[in-house]
Amino acid sequence: MKLKKLSILSILFGISISLLFWQGCKVVKAVYETVQEAHFAASGHADKGAEAFVHWNGDNPPVVPVTCAKCHSINGFLDFAADGVVNTAAAPGVFTCQLCHTDEKNGITRVFETVTFPSGDIIGNLGKEAICMQCHQGRSSTVTVNTNTAGMADDTPNAKISFSNIHYFAAAATMYGTLVRGGYQYANKTYDAKFAHIEGYGACNDCHEPHSLEIRTERCDTCHTNVRGEADLKNIRFLGSLTDYDGDGNMTEGIYYEVQGILEKLYAGIQAYANQVVGVPIGYDGNTHPYFFKDTNGDGVIDASEAVFGNRYASFTPRLLKACYNMQVVKKDPGGFAHGGKYLIELMYDSIEDLNSRIGGAVSMTGMHRGDEGHFDGSGMPWRDWDAEGEVPANCARCHSAKGLPYFLANSGQSIAQPIANGLLCTTCHTSPPAVRQVAEVTFPSGIKADLGDSSNLCMICHQGRSSKVNVDKAIAASAGPYSFSNIHYFPAAAVFLGAEVKGGYEYNGKIYAGKNPFPNHMGKFNTCVQCHMGREAIKGHNVAEPNPANCVNCHGQDIAQPNPGADPALFVFEGIRPASIPDFDGDGNMAESIKEEIEALQAGLYTGMQAYGFAIGKPILYDPNSYPYFFKDTNSNGVIDPGEATYANGYKFDAAMLKAAFNLQMSYKEPHGHIHHPTYIAQLLVDSIQDVGGNVTVYTWR
Repeated sequence: MKLKKLSILSILFGISISLLFWQGCKVVKAVYETVQEAHFAASGHADKGAEAFVHWNGDNPPVVPVTCAKCHSINGFLDFAADGVVNTAAAPGVFTCQLCHTDEKNGITRVFETVTFPSGDIIGNLGKEAICMQCHQGRSSTVTVNTNTAGMADDTPNAKISFSNIHYFAAAATMYGTLVRGGYQYANKTYDAKFAHIEGYGACNDCHEPHSLEIRTERCDTCHTNVRGEADLKNIRFLGSLTDYDGDGNMTEGIYYEVQGILEKLYAGIQAYANQVVGVPIGYDGNTHPYFFKDTNGDGVIDASEAVFGNRYASFTPRLLKACYNMQVVKKDPGGFAHGGKYLIELMYDSIEDLNSRIGGAVSMTGMHRGDEGHFDGSGMPWRDWDAEGEVPANCARCHSAKGLPYFLANSGQSIAQPIANGLLCTTCHTSPPAVRQVAEVTFPSGIKADLGDSSNLCMICHQGRSSKVNVDKAIAASAGPYSFSNIHYFPAAAVFLGAEVKGGYEYNGKIYAGKNPFPNHMGKFNTCVQCHMGREAIKGHNVAEPNPANCVNCHGQDIAQPNPGADPALFVFEGIRPASIPDFDGDGNMAESIKEEIEALQAGLYTGMQAYGFAIGKPILYDPNSYPYFFKDTNSNGVIDPGEATYANGYKFDAAMLKAAFNLQMSYKEPHGHIHHPTYIAQLLVDSIQDVGGNVTVYTWR
């Protein structure tokens, strides 16, 4: 009986505890919801007095028009959410929980599969941030500006041109860069894509509290030191941003200040152009529509009497409109330095450059830089070549995506397609900074393995080329030809540095070639990629395109004309290096020229020999190192590339001798620092190629 009573009591006790827990959860949930509601009520999205919501209150009737309702009325947004279109004008009204939640009591978030930007570009595969991006995308784009200026002369004022406005807080347009073309992108230029942060910080709600909209600065301090509040965000600078963008000589200031520095120059260029080319002075007032006004007294400042609609600037030329549009893009996204600072820098740089073309370079661009060192240059083709496809294919992903290398290392040398990137991330080379990914040895295209004994092995995975003597010989053995070009690919520094040890160049049978470059030994120093390219203070060490001149100048002097030890590192010229041990490669008797000049003479000699060979066999050849597939048929046999010849359809087909020579010529060009990494190996390849196509090599010294 007692046991039965105890069992009943236990059950009742358990039920009581469960009820208390359930009630406790309800209380916690209610408190949480109350706090979030309070946060939302205090946010800009619920500000009943904000201009964004009351602008139309004085209209008759007081409704928000169809063109504005999606983002300036909760009713308009719900209309849009139903079918992707705002069908009718909406009653004014601030946002409510229904903006983001279809079931606010249960916290079910509204889902959008895609977001269409003003350019017509569509972004998919989104999460909760898709809601934010529906409005924070701007209302104009490159397409808008081009449409509004189509068929007009670049520098002729046209009354049909009115200012094209990106609109306010177009954060998503800044973040996604060239993928949505929110800024004005100049023809024949490439631009950064989506700003890639670290994992877990790639969406609006990762950085912004979704109810209060405040920035979660406590999350920044994990990687960015001394971030205690929003003001500190302006001081952040990524290790891949080691360029003086605005030309003020300061590369430690935050990206915010780089953006502001270029913005000042852009405005100066806009005003100089308006004065010199249009003849109607212009000024800007960011708080008054339509923002650009005639500077009637020419004092460079827009005062209250000038900032009126009747005094709006009405003398735009297409060139001026593009620059003004980009200025507004930067101005109206105050957080743009964090959302996509490099994209904004590129837009402004190009606008200044374009204006300068007509105002005689009135805006000094001395010391300014548009992009970064190649590993971090998101606007460069090594990162932008696959934008149209939306992903980097497996055979390119290892070296041309941010995540490809880690995947390659973790999966026994296998690759898969990867998302497009803006360059490398910290996690590309580091498991967790400062820990570097370890690689025991590297397999080259020849199949030969190599090991430099340090983190340089990581560098060699990509800087090895994609073809070799083995590939060329296999192609020749497989058929009688003609053959397609076998391309070493870009920057095969390791293949050149290690020479015959990895057989990266086409080494002719019966010839002897130098192994690893003996010149960089330097008494045991500077024998690897890391030792030369990372040999400076930590923050600059990631700017791996630039070895530290201070490591070289004591022995090599400033340049070949000033070989005095102890010279100024700031004046050092890498292209001027010529150690005393370097022979007269090109046989011109000039022992005072640099190694680079020696190699350039051999390159010219090989190209001349190839053209002579081509004429002799009735298949004239042309070479353009900047146009794929690089070698072309000389259709009119005049020896120079004419319009229409450097096209894929006009690609050259090779016999065996020409294929070998072309491979080595391309290798010498695609490793632009071969004169430093291994000049002897490059010279040997070039001279042997000259000999193989029938050239006279008796004047050369190359072994």
